[in-house]
Amino acid sequence: TALPIWRILHHEFHSRSDGRLFLGRYFWDCYLARRQRNLIRSSNCPPDEVRSLIDEKTFQKSRLYQLEKSNFAFYHGFFSQMITTALIFGGLPISWYLALLAAESFGYGIEDELLITSIWIVICTLFNVVIELPFDVYSTFVIEERHGFNKQTPAFFVKDNVKKLLVWTPIMIAIILLLIYIIQWGGPYFFIYAWAFVFTVILILATVYPNYIAPLFDKFTLLPEGNLRTSIEKLAASLKFPLTKLYVVEGSKRSAHSNAYLYGFFKNKRIVLFDTLLEDGLLPKSKEEEKEEKEKEEKEKEEDRKSG
Repeated sequence: TALPIWRILHHEFHSRSDGRLFLGRYFWDCYLARRQRNLIRSSNCPPDEVRSLIDEKTFQKSRLYQLEKSNFAFYHGFFSQMITTALIFGGLPISWYLALLAAESFGYGIEDELLITSIWIVICTLFNVVIELPFDVYSTFVIEERHGFNKQTPAFFVKDNVKKLLVWTPIMIAIILLLIYIIQWGGPYFFIYAWAFVFTVILILATVYPNYIAPLFDKFTLLPEGNLRTSIEKLAASLKFPLTKLYVVEGSKRSAHSNAYLYGFFKNKRIVLFDTLLEDGLLPKSKEEEKEEKEKEEKEKEEDRKSG
């Protein structure tokens, strides 16, 4: 009989030097983060290399933002490390036992490993959501808000996180159940089949996520014809980058941060720009925006007629 997931993780952590490596990596990360914080704290003016690109005020705002983010990351990382250690040293078998009790309440037994694993994944996911929620709220509505980056409302924040939970939990359950089945079926060479499966899943998600999952959370539109589109297409052609689509994502409803990324395989590459990178008026307006603008113009005309 195959070992349940929690027993495999528990065994691997306690075997040989895995535990020391686990804690050693955390302390090494803390050391590097501390060096970075000290560097940010001691940097009072822009480096000579970028002095002509950034003014003193913008540099100080960026420095204070990075310093606060780094301090927050330290406490968040310490808490996460304690939770992970507690789970490995006892929390995993407890969560597995709770999943077993839930399965037994529906008439299933310990032999129904795939069902118990599904329940176990749901329990772990909900537990992670609960313990991470205060940190997410503080990061979004305190740190990001304080530095002028947050654009989310509480209602949007709740809706977005619920949607993530509903979309990603079934996907993760399906992937892990298939992986367990492959391990049980694969015999002594299961690791080869498991590697091939994980590699295939990564390729599929790299294709499926930007085309079908990401649009569930953000609005993607084609970049309109114009100088910007022409310049990007010329740059892509000069670099022999096979650009097929150029999108703009509505990132401004979440944050004022700007970003851009590219994805795709072989001759089918795409670029996505955050709308925070673009000037106002460059993107086509939605029907609601056009309606509001038309009503505003009619109202202004009416006021002009009355005043005339």
